[in-house]
Amino acid sequence: MTKSKSKTAKSVIIPANYVPSDDETFMNDRMREYFRRRLINWREEISVETRGTVEYLQGERVNHPDPSDVATYNADRQLELRTKDRLRKLVRKIDKALARIEDGTYGYCEETGDPIGARRLEARPIATMSVEAQEMHEREERLRAG
Repeated sequence: MTKSKSKTAKSVIIPANYVPSDDETFMNDRMREYFRRRLINWREEISVETRGTVEYLQGERVNHPDPSDVATYNADRQLELRTKDRLRKLVRKIDKALARIEDGTYGYCEETGDPIGARRLEARPIATMSVEAQEMHEREERLRAG
């Protein structure tokens, strides 16, 4: 396994149609910068969505005389709060992935140290384990639960 210390690769040019592939050198400068930008954009999208949720929750101060309207309002509010909490946790995972890009460990399985693979990272940029390690982890969890 070859992990390289990340440089802030602002000078790396990424073609508009670039998609990382398992055929290129894993975590080369272009691939690393591609995922860094993708994670930053994803975090910004979540931030915009979260601001909308906060504005919705702050603006919804309506007095509902009907008990079923109150119940609906409370259910909607709970759903919004759960969604906001999930997004907050996702932002934390994105920030950790960005830190791994900076320290050169992004894209490598935290269990085995092997490359996670470009296709898996494309599908789940915050992945910390290879498919095999993730499956083994999930089997162990099921055994402990059962």
